[in-house]
Amino acid sequence: MRIRRKGVAIVESRKGVLVVAGRREVFALPGGGADKGESRKKATMRELREETGLWTKSMKYLFSYKGYQWHDNKGRRIVNHAKVFLVKASGKSRPRHEIKHISYWKPGSKTKVSKRTEKLIRKYLDMKKG
Repeated sequence: MRIRRKGVAIVESRKGVLVVAGRREVFALPGGGADKGESRKKATMRELREETGLWTKSMKYLFSYKGYQWHDNKGRRIVNHAKVFLVKASGKSRPRHEIKHISYWKPGSKTKVSKRTEKLIRKYLDMKKG
């Protein structure tokens, strides 16, 4: 088993929570794996910039999660150990690199998000309610 350290951003606006997608248009929260020696906080900032062009102004740690992601070409299980951050960002979001679509999700939205993404956003929204 291999552990993949990952950082994930929740960027909220009046339109909802920012989500990104590749060609398949199944949306997820922006973020990705941390490079060797990179913190998950720094990875979150870097991935948000790479995927959307947004600059991080401030961020706050929200919660962690662990989840099975996939098997590598040697059949080993890859396990995500992710930290989720609430990010205040500046700039105009636009798809970059592997990201082809940007949208916003909130309860009742027609934007198709992955089950994990919806679970993470709902957890954040529940935390906000107190």
